[in-house]
Amino acid sequence: MSIERITPAEARRRQRAGAVLIDVREAHERAAGRAEHALGVARTELETDPAASVADRDAEVLLICQSGARSLLAAQALLEAGYTRVASVDGGTARWIAEGLPLAPPDAQADFYDRYSRHLRLPEVGEDGQRRLQAARVAMVGAGGLGSPAAYYLAAAGIGTLVLADDDRVDRSNLQRQILHTEARIGTPKVESAWIALTALNPHIEVIAFPERIDSGNVERLIADADVVIDGADNFPVRYLLNDACVKLGKPLIYGAVHRFEGQTSVFDAGRQRGQAPCYRCLFPEPPPPEAAPNCAEAGVLGVLPGVIGLLQATEAIKLILGLGEPLRGRLLHFDALGMRFRETRLRPDPGCAVCAPGLAFPGYIDYAAFCALH
Repeated sequence: MSIERITPAEARRRQRAGAVLIDVREAHERAAGRAEHALGVARTELETDPAASVADRDAEVLLICQSGARSLLAAQALLEAGYTRVASVDGGTARWIAEGLPLAPPDAQADFYDRYSRHLRLPEVGEDGQRRLQAARVAMVGAGGLGSPAAYYLAAAGIGTLVLADDDRVDRSNLQRQILHTEARIGTPKVESAWIALTALNPHIEVIAFPERIDSGNVERLIADADVVIDGADNFPVRYLLNDACVKLGKPLIYGAVHRFEGQTSVFDAGRQRGQAPCYRCLFPEPPPPEAAPNCAEAGVLGVLPGVIGLLQATEAIKLILGLGEPLRGRLLHFDALGMRFRETRLRPDPGCAVCAPGLAFPGYIDYAAFCALH
């Protein structure tokens, strides 16, 4: 049986006479504009259970999509399901709008569907995944070289809550790599500068400033409600502290570090996977001597390098929240900017680890500054 194809004007006339008009596009497409009084039912949903939308198989059903292709396919499916009066709107919603026919009031979720449309088109993410990102909370230590690109892309991706911890202020020397900050905000607390940049990019997320130096007295307050923790610190005492707190509270920790022209990143998830995934202490039971690992102020760093590592950290955070792909658990990824090469080192959990060994009670926080100075 051939499918009747009608103009938008004819569809509007029949709709006013009692026909049911169904927009078979996805929700994020309908949010950008749809025909007035059209039911919104995605094509797959309609074809799976048409009776849920139109119980009477003799009712007149008009189908509309963006241009007319999907509505023809949906119309064919309804005919095969026993519906007798089905028509498809030629030119779809695009033609409906071009002809000036009335539209439904703007969708309150239009910004969500428009802003994240490229995520919504990925079957691996979709609306459910984007809602998970929207509900997620990421705690990040450091709003500097690593924290800047990581926070920017997590904000753009729609992470609902970002908690940024940093007690430093913006300095001119930061601007070569810390892209959250600007010349005009030199002297401003970094978390305040970050809040300005991130909420300008995405006003629908919450950015919580944590302008404190992280220590054993406040670290759990920072990460207790986080789904993921990102280590953007530039010193060993904070890295060991973060690791121990994440093991204790069962939080995945995304590690990153840069030095001159090289960087590395990994995911330490021993708190949730004792004996299966390593922690930071499994990799570095003791910190290297200061002369072996000078900080950026002492040794310098290629400005774009923290951007590469910070983006890898943001990628791992999104993957962990969505449950996608293979995280960097048990793998240390090295990046050599001069050679433009990545290489990977396999990491195993240390059965004798002082913090994450299976069956070991949490030993308590230590004086991390003294621990690092001792070694």
